[in-house]
Amino acid sequence: MTDRNSLEDRLGHHFKDGSLLNLALTHRSVIAEDTSAVINKTNERLEFLGDRVLGLAVVQLLLESFPDESEGQLAQRFSVLASAKTLHLVAIEIDLAPHIKMGANMHMADAIVSDACEALIGAVYLDSGFESARSVVLRHWQSIMDAAISPPKDAKTALQEWAQERGLPLPKYDLVDRSGPDHAPQFTMAVAIEGHESSSGGGSSKRAATQKAAEAMLATLA
Repeated sequence: MTDRNSLEDRLGHHFKDGSLLNLALTHRSVIAEDTSAVINKTNERLEFLGDRVLGLAVVQLLLESFPDESEGQLAQRFSVLASAKTLHLVAIEIDLAPHIKMGANMHMADAIVSDACEALIGAVYLDSGFESARSVVLRHWQSIMDAAISPPKDAKTALQEWAQERGLPLPKYDLVDRSGPDHAPQFTMAVAIEGHESSSGGGSSKRAATQKAAEAMLATLA
């Protein structure tokens, strides 16, 4: 295991309760078949909390930074800043992956790293409160936000505009599958556009899966 003090330095928060940091870095695959132990010994609940803390911190940051933008413009910025892709960028910045504990046969997928980053934010919140968590978000998300001069278009919006520009009906989305336990569901959504093959994508919410499906469809249209 690499030096966690250096990770805390890069994160911008030193934990008073080191067990919270340890929990945030523990993927569910380290627990063998004892699923009853997963709830309190892996980072899933912290990830759930971190998602909400990150969302509130990002919303507050956006409201302060863009006082003249509409709700729709702010929502477009939010969808990017709170996305798994941005979480993964932050995780790379702080070199998070080497610190994550996983099962021996697991591959360090981007989603695992993004989830751990989200769990870290939840851990900071429990360790020292919202202002500390907000400080971490500001430290790592501010530059990403500043790099976007105008509100970015999320994949679903971009795909809708692509169809409208060509006089086609709006993209149609359908739920293909829902799996996983209630506390960690996985959704698969499919999107279809008239005259084109459908594409699909997965995520931990219908919204996230819809965006992934739209991204997959846009990739085929590029």
